[in-house]
Amino acid sequence: MKKLLILLALSASLIAETLTLSGTVISDNKKMITSRFMGFVTRVNVSEGNSVRKGELLYSIDSKEIDAAKSQVELAISQARLSLQMYQNQFANIQLNLERNKRLLAKDMVAKYQVENLALAAKNLHDLVEISQKQVEQAKERLKEVNNQYKYLNITAPNNGVVIKVNVRVGEMAMPGMPAVILSDLTDLKVSLEVAESDLHLLKRGKKVLIKIPSQHIQEIGKVTAIIPNSNPMTHTFKVKISFKSHHRTVYPGMYATVSIN
Repeated sequence: MKKLLILLALSASLIAETLTLSGTVISDNKKMITSRFMGFVTRVNVSEGNSVRKGELLYSIDSKEIDAAKSQVELAISQARLSLQMYQNQFANIQLNLERNKRLLAKDMVAKYQVENLALAAKNLHDLVEISQKQVEQAKERLKEVNNQYKYLNITAPNNGVVIKVNVRVGEMAMPGMPAVILSDLTDLKVSLEVAESDLHLLKRGKKVLIKIPSQHIQEIGKVTAIIPNSNPMTHTFKVKISFKSHHRTVYPGMYATVSIN
């Protein structure tokens, strides 16, 4: 009801003195979707023009790089465990030897320095056992991190939108940082238009205007969100962006729009 009243009020006010300008529907929320890891594309689940929902699978890459990292970490865990077991056995043996020599020292059957050397060796082995235990735990944590990376092999949509470009195909190499899919948000759209300097006084940030998209027989209430000076001062025009909430799934970036300003 509130929207209808605003539309009626705008329509009535536009009867008096109206400036109608042509513009183009745009989306300022374009996302370049890329993979975090390098790998061959095993599946492409979307095509250009498809509408997708947040969390929907876009494409997948193989796991060879992560598999290799996992094998290395698993090997490191095995080596760390072997070292830990070796030091634990050595520490247990030297502890027994130290206790035996302490008893012999009490009977003056061994030299004191011999017991002191055994005690120092026991301390060093105890430290090595603790270090090896930490190495095993660190390697286990690293394995958790590697296993967590498998979820990044399936690249999903970060938000609802429409696919406007697909740059990957099955069998091609996906490279980190290279846009594989370009996704445009259709929820918060804008109309971009050029306004002559002589008409700029009719606009200010926050002003509500009437937007029409003739091809879809749609009209919406928009709000001026940006007035941008033209980089070419010879034209004496300003780029204006007007945001609006699209309540129709048939409105896409690139469509012709008119904006009525009073």
